[in-house]
Amino acid sequence: MAADPRNEGARGTARRATTKGARGTARQAATNPQPQPTAGRPLRVAITGGGPGGLYAAALLKRLDPAREVTLWERNAPEETFGFGVVLSDETLGGIEHADPVVYAALQQDFVRWDDIDIVHRGTRHTSGGHGFAALGRHRLLEILHDRCRSLGVRIHFRTEAPPPDRLAADHDLVIAADGVHSTIRETYARVFRPQVTEHRCRYIWLAADFALDAFRFEIAETEHGVMQLHGYPYARPSPGHHSSTGPSGPQHRRGASTVIVEMREEVWRAAGFDEVTTEESVERCAKLFADALGGRTLRSGRSAWTTFRTVVNDRWSHGNVVLLGDAAHTAHFSIGSGTKLAVEDALALAACLEEEPDVPRALAAYEEERKPVVASTQRAARASLEWFENLPLYLRQPPRQFAFNLLTRSRRVTHDNLRLRDAHFTEAVEREFGCPPGTPPMFTPFRLRGLTLRNRVVVSPMDMYSATDGVPGDFHLVHLGARALGGAGLVMTEMVCVSAEGRITPGCAGLYTGRQAEAWRRITDFVHTRAPGTAIGVQLGHSGRKGSTKLMWEGMDEPLPDGNWPLLAASPLPYKPGSQTPRSLSRAQLTDIREQFTAAAWRAARAGFDLLELHCAHGYLLSGFLSPLTNHRTDAYGGSLEKRLRFPLEVFDAVRTVWPAERPMTVRISATDWAEGGTTAEDAVEIARAFAAHGADAIDVSTGQVVAEERPEFGRSYQTPFADRIRHEAGVPVLAVGAISSWDDVNSLILAGRADLCALARPHLYDPHWTLHAAAEQGYDGPGAVWPAPYRAGSRRPQTGRTDAPKPRLSLDG
Repeated sequence: MAADPRNEGARGTARRATTKGARGTARQAATNPQPQPTAGRPLRVAITGGGPGGLYAAALLKRLDPAREVTLWERNAPEETFGFGVVLSDETLGGIEHADPVVYAALQQDFVRWDDIDIVHRGTRHTSGGHGFAALGRHRLLEILHDRCRSLGVRIHFRTEAPPPDRLAADHDLVIAADGVHSTIRETYARVFRPQVTEHRCRYIWLAADFALDAFRFEIAETEHGVMQLHGYPYARPSPGHHSSTGPSGPQHRRGASTVIVEMREEVWRAAGFDEVTTEESVERCAKLFADALGGRTLRSGRSAWTTFRTVVNDRWSHGNVVLLGDAAHTAHFSIGSGTKLAVEDALALAACLEEEPDVPRALAAYEEERKPVVASTQRAARASLEWFENLPLYLRQPPRQFAFNLLTRSRRVTHDNLRLRDAHFTEAVEREFGCPPGTPPMFTPFRLRGLTLRNRVVVSPMDMYSATDGVPGDFHLVHLGARALGGAGLVMTEMVCVSAEGRITPGCAGLYTGRQAEAWRRITDFVHTRAPGTAIGVQLGHSGRKGSTKLMWEGMDEPLPDGNWPLLAASPLPYKPGSQTPRSLSRAQLTDIREQFTAAAWRAARAGFDLLELHCAHGYLLSGFLSPLTNHRTDAYGGSLEKRLRFPLEVFDAVRTVWPAERPMTVRISATDWAEGGTTAEDAVEIARAFAAHGADAIDVSTGQVVAEERPEFGRSYQTPFADRIRHEAGVPVLAVGAISSWDDVNSLILAGRADLCALARPHLYDPHWTLHAAAEQGYDGPGAVWPAPYRAGSRRPQTGRTDAPKPRLSLDG
């Protein structure tokens, strides 16, 4: 299934497998049908599993070297398979075309192609076009691959269990485990492969309808038991001349056919009683639930039953001469339609690596090195998509078009700009509904926080510069922050400004605990307000806690100073990592002192002219240390339950709010997860956000991690934004999204989908201080959301480059 229109997770892999490996070797096989085996290449190949990945690997390896003995075992009969339709991207088809034109030609004859996606929500259908899908029946795909394997001389044993893995490995040069999500070979060598299998929260059933849907269709049903959703797409068109009167008894290829998947949360599934009825009864109930989508037609189940999706990840993909392929190595949720695609591309890459490398060990290492990053990227997109559907109730109150846009961009593979290219009419309608003036990208719409109106949605994220002297910001800070203010962002944030000398992270950290420091900050805010009118500047106040008294970042991040250390204070006496200084647990009197330090710093910040104040309760610093159960082991009124762990950060917030001007907004940065077992969870983060909002926080700046040294973050593009999305919708508070947001297209997508109100970018602003103005220029925007300073106005257009055009031919002659 392919709900993600781009469906392009393996672009680099497919291209390499076709251009560098499979294409060249396929050409060789075509011109030299009896090539001599190359030393070190596998002559005896065993494959377990007769799905598309295993079959295609068998065909490729046999075609590339007819002298190979390729044997495949499949426990089921040829006609038995799970699921109905299969979707492949044009890119994957391109790889197949170059590697095996015979298979490609057969596929081309049976593919059903369509462009539209229909999204039906609360009785309203919105259609987005230009997406380009291609699908065919899974039975037909397997038939094509069976025929190709037989014609090449691959030996296939149906209805036969493969020999034990150890015997296969001993009797063959190469063993390919393509035996699916429940792989026997993977489990046999689990100690080496180290699989992690994650079971998710939705139940789904894979069904079919004996007619062809007009488009890829998503339909939402809000029932008394909860939300249910349908994913459907055609995989066979009616035969020419076929009429609906033929009835359901006619051949499938005459009537057309569609895959239909019905999905819902586990608790909804149980509440609706699906756990107590037969599959046949489930199928009948699903047909009634989505009668409009099906036009009153029935559904059929094949071998399907209700199940939960499992994400499979393996630390290693090979062991000796045994290698994992397809679902045995990895799975990606069906909502982005990449399962068969990834398996086929695995086969292409493995065949190419076996041709390119001199022996099996190096070929398997090259295959794993090539495929793992591609698969990891696809799995991140799939995880984002499946979690979107798990949390579907959060978005039901969105305006219909924004809901549709949110669904289409849920995996972060489809973006605002990409969707505009596909269907400008639909995207412009979403923008109008959102409130974008004509010609204004979403990122350049204003946003109001209390008495402050930001002219656009871009924030220069707080970035520690470690360049102050005795806590006093100097010329570097003036130039650094001033340049970014001139660069067009709506809000420029300082680094974490420390509330005491003992609260510094390093000797180079800036502070607001003396009058001299406040005067230096006033110089900077005056510059921003005078020379970059319309840009707001905010201060982030914090205390290092147990992560203080360390070297400058470039001298050794989080490493203790060799001398001149100061004592550390924290919620509990726990060092940040081995070798770090052990802090003292804060006493009641010291808690009062810390609270007063924050209050005094906030008072100075107000007099220094800052427009916004952010309280730093993230990244394992002092206030964050109270929030996380991993760093707060107190047994008094400030430790234990989440309510008690929140007590001191909320006391500090309340104290700061009393001295911070009422018309100026306050935000709070939190770590929405510790990325560590037993730490802050996403559910905790929602409650933390609710608590701060109830005390008057105007927005939550949603970051993650850096709380414990043993964290295991799941890095990736925009990887922290789902936490902001959840807090925005569950806690009902505006959010700043952060975390590997690097393009203006990402910002537009997040804002327009309603996943964030503001986007904070750090490294992009180090690379380009004028990132926001350049984003406006690249989008052709010239308006109040991005105002070029008068001295820079001449640079508002991209500079000309060398000539890249050439005279076009006026006449073509044959012969």
